[in-house]
Amino acid sequence: MNAAIAPPVAPDLIKSITEALLPRLRDIRRHLHAHPELSGQETETAAYVAGVMSSIGCPVREGVGRTGLVAELAGTGADPRRLAIRADMDALPIQEETLLAYSSLRPGVCHACGHDIHTTVALGTAMVLAEVRKTLPGEALPGDVRFLFQPAEEVAQGARWMVADGAMEGVSAILGLHVFPTIAGGSVGVRYGALTAAADDLELIIRGESGHGARPHEAVDAIWLAAQVVTTLQQAIARTHNPLRPVVLTIGQIQGGRAPNVIADRVRLVGTVRSLHPDTTADLPQWIDNIVGGICRSHGARYELNYRPGVPSVHNHDALTRLLETSARTALGDGAVEVLAEPSLGAEDFSIYLKECPGSMFRLGVGWSDRPNYPLHHPKFEANEAAIAAGVITLASAAVRYWHTPELKPPLAEA
Repeated sequence: MNAAIAPPVAPDLIKSITEALLPRLRDIRRHLHAHPELSGQETETAAYVAGVMSSIGCPVREGVGRTGLVAELAGTGADPRRLAIRADMDALPIQEETLLAYSSLRPGVCHACGHDIHTTVALGTAMVLAEVRKTLPGEALPGDVRFLFQPAEEVAQGARWMVADGAMEGVSAILGLHVFPTIAGGSVGVRYGALTAAADDLELIIRGESGHGARPHEAVDAIWLAAQVVTTLQQAIARTHNPLRPVVLTIGQIQGGRAPNVIADRVRLVGTVRSLHPDTTADLPQWIDNIVGGICRSHGARYELNYRPGVPSVHNHDALTRLLETSARTALGDGAVEVLAEPSLGAEDFSIYLKECPGSMFRLGVGWSDRPNYPLHHPKFEANEAAIAAGVITLASAAVRYWHTPELKPPLAEA
């Protein structure tokens, strides 16, 4: 491993700038939290973000990815590589139950996902880097930093929209973050290799033959067959897949039947399939079809399987992950950095950007030590605002180190 060349920005400078900005950043976060918008509807959020970025001298291109935006923080131009930092902006269709003074003002919509923290951290990082550029001109920021404020992450569409609109053109590397309530506020977690799972969707329609509930032998019971399919799929995972390459298949919806004494002739099942390894992910559609087909054909039923590939796994680039780890350890201290031993089977469309260039996403701790830590997507989820400073310091430190790290000089090896 090549040791990083010390960048021309001391961690203490980034920390002091961040601390001075914290009151404003808390206000920004609380405004965003109180005014959440659903996926694809982030017009007010985008306008607010555009105003903040414009106020620090960053040219903004709005309407990218439908309701997203891109902002550029220019470096000195001495290095042609461009670093991107991505933050997602959308909220969830959940009624908030935190009772915070700045709780959501929109019924049935809230930031139980932590995207208000993500957006605030990205804005804070831009503010800090703009101040660094002003305070230490020259080689402190030799390349441009592009900020991607993305819509519609919760429906796994926004990253595709952003890429289609050219948000990644000219980008050499990308960094991102996601809050994590099981990591203490003020700390970060980094993960080498797979961070999240590939997430695919399936819809299965089983067609039998209707009949009287008292004479099942004269019908083909689609509900019974659906039960067989669900049970067999769950059992077969453990016996036909490598246990070191996990697969999680969840049927979240079942619809079928018209009356208690009528055998159902149609059942619709909808679910999600999660996996970590590309080879496993590629084999799953045929594996599911073989099991469903065998059960249905043996009992005279027909079926339709609609398998839709979703987002791939986030696979962090080793050198960029090392950049994040080194930056966080140097600025926050070893005790504030955790190397995560296991990936998550959650999904993230940050993986779409990784098809365009190398990148790495880290976990930003938002946990509390003195109150319950509700999980993401819970109506009582509450983020510890100590995360804001930790996230800004980590990303700003990583950005100034990026151009001064030998192992990140092009071409980057795939990792």
